[in-house]
Amino acid sequence: MQRTGTARWEGDIKGGKGTLKSERGAVSGTYSFGSRFGADTSGTNPEELIATAHAACFSMALSAALSKDGTVPRSIETTATVNVEQGSSGFAITRIDLDCRADVPGIAADALNRIAEDAKNNCPVSKALSAVPITLNLTRING
Repeated sequence: MQRTGTARWEGDIKGGKGTLKSERGAVSGTYSFGSRFGADTSGTNPEELIATAHAACFSMALSAALSKDGTVPRSIETTATVNVEQGSSGFAITRIDLDCRADVPGIAADALNRIAEDAKNNCPVSKALSAVPITLNLTRING
């Protein structure tokens, strides 16, 4: 299985602009220096896309693990925050924080925490981003 995304950039780094599109067209838009490093909210940026992909992957991995364990979740909502800092060698992603709210009836808190931590460590996007520390804040709701 392979998945693709395409990006096109035109111009210099600060004045230029780009467009991007996922393989199936579900994700498409513009990006620029301003939408990545400034206050321009009209476009997206690579870190926002990484955060979205990570939140989706983790939520699916947690659902799969809970279901395999015999506890089907009502809902899982995850926000991933990609932390970007400028250091002496330039900008770098320094940490990713997953903040998850899970509605999982009929499971003990320690079991939910164990399964969620395993999903955090083993979802494909977490594995791909393993060079960066990943934290998990799990909140159980209505369980």
